[in-house]
Amino acid sequence: MVERLRKKYTVTSVLSILQIARSTYYRWVSEGILPKSQVEDAIISLCTETLFGYGHRKIRELLQRQYGMKRNRNTVQRIMQKYHLQCRVKRKRKWKSQGESVIIAPNILNRDFIAIHPNSKWVTDITYIQYGPRTLYLSTMMDLYNNEVVAYTLDDHQQTALVLDTLRTSLEKRNHPKGVLIHSDQGAVYSSYAYQKELETKEIISSMSRRGNCFDNAVIEFFHSSLKSEEFMYTKFNSISEKDVRQRIDCYIKYYNEERIQEKLGYHAPKAFGRMTA
Repeated sequence: MVERLRKKYTVTSVLSILQIARSTYYRWVSEGILPKSQVEDAIISLCTETLFGYGHRKIRELLQRQYGMKRNRNTVQRIMQKYHLQCRVKRKRKWKSQGESVIIAPNILNRDFIAIHPNSKWVTDITYIQYGPRTLYLSTMMDLYNNEVVAYTLDDHQQTALVLDTLRTSLEKRNHPKGVLIHSDQGAVYSSYAYQKELETKEIISSMSRRGNCFDNAVIEFFHSSLKSEEFMYTKFNSISEKDVRQRIDCYIKYYNEERIQEKLGYHAPKAFGRMTA
């Protein structure tokens, strides 16, 4: 870059803009560009393939698993910092309390996000998707046993029918298990008579977060945050077609269930972990 720009500007001016010392620049010139090591190439490849969504611990695990290279996590972290490959920081979500509810269930889950068996604890939530020509709403159901997305519904409204569709699809996919604890927030759709009646009919136990406390449903909140920050990281609001939005959500959830490793699961993806423990 300096060689290209020095035809128009002085080297001092260019280095000043780049905030690089003259001594550093001339040392680079004298040494030349050093070739990357095999480990560096592998780490760069892994970070790129995972869309910069993993920190150094997960990259270290993948490095050993896929390339057979066992390195200290500090070494992996240093290389990631050297090439600016750190995990992208997710934007914080501002929480807003919902309006008056009809039926409020107790907080039975009580932040105990560990499930010993499949279909014992599920969490659910709705998030808005604003990247297409109109706002869409994503309703998701997740099994806390392996954090697998059991079912999801994407529509242009957030009425009770949205969460009922997600609930019924989830139960159908899991052969209608009885006695599942389903945890949600106190949103109007979850506290509605129709939704609560459906839970009772299906012999499902209802649990709800305390009002205005998103940490009581942190796992599903984190998933929705990851979906937006990883899949739509460089996408502006209302900038792509609705078809693209739907395809990208479908692809991300498939990737999340089948490929995205999690530390909680021994660095395995949800479905892989489910198969291992079946």
